[in-house]
Amino acid sequence: MNTFSLYPGCLMPTEQYAYELSLRAVLSHLDVELIDLENICCCGEPIKSMNQFLTLYLSARNMAIAEKEGKGLLVPCPICHFALSETKRILSSDRELRGKVNEKLQAESLTYRGDIEILHTVDLLHDIIGLDRIKEAVRKPLEGLKLAPHYGCHLHRPSDIGRPTDAENPQKMDAIIHALGATTEYYPEKLDCCGALLNANHPDTALTKTGQKLQAVQERGFDGLIDVCPWCQKMFDSRQQKAGEVVAVKLKVPSLYLTQLMGIAFGMEREKLGLHLNKSPVEDLEKGDGGGGE
Repeated sequence: MNTFSLYPGCLMPTEQYAYELSLRAVLSHLDVELIDLENICCCGEPIKSMNQFLTLYLSARNMAIAEKEGKGLLVPCPICHFALSETKRILSSDRELRGKVNEKLQAESLTYRGDIEILHTVDLLHDIIGLDRIKEAVRKPLEGLKLAPHYGCHLHRPSDIGRPTDAENPQKMDAIIHALGATTEYYPEKLDCCGALLNANHPDTALTKTGQKLQAVQERGFDGLIDVCPWCQKMFDSRQQKAGEVVAVKLKVPSLYLTQLMGIAFGMEREKLGLHLNKSPVEDLEKGDGGGGE
């Protein structure tokens, strides 16, 4: 059994419960054990523009706590994954800054070493668990479904710090979806932003980005949109109706987490996957009816 420490971030345990439910259920089914870390905090990314040192400190603090467990660190939120990965890169090349961070961490008897492996859901599933193991777990192949993978922004950008997927042509989610029996298809909007991070200052623009992407997925005949980011899912699922109103389109696109999709293919109970919490019409996808085509 593989064992990893879990850093859930802020949004997953406070709002996007379906991600955590489905993640725990699916990984347990695939013989992966998760260790819950104590006394973790925000990754710091939301305040980077105001205080970069504090962002580095908070990310390093979380990694220092995880390093005590001696396991790899699973970070399901791409934004948190980016924050921790960037901190690791910066502190690995700036010994003076690393010393300042560790000086602050001494107040909690913590030391940041920088030797922890940081994983996202996608590379854990694709690179470590592997497609063969995923195929073996399938009990209800998703044949006949054409699904649109949404990689988001932080999962593959910026590539110079090392991201879980390729920056130009990410394919790991596609491969996992294929292993479940469904198909994917290239669409020009595949790498478009969901708009979530514009919410604070430009909410209408944020919803426009959301609506435009969902409209494209719907018009291109996809049966659903699959993502791996709690911020993206918040926009595509929870705010889908509002996004449709902003772009003047009636949207009916099942939007769900990759781990929820996997659980469906594994024949798991919908409550264990948090499907009862989704706001978009995931029932259509569960029945195999789709929602994107006319």
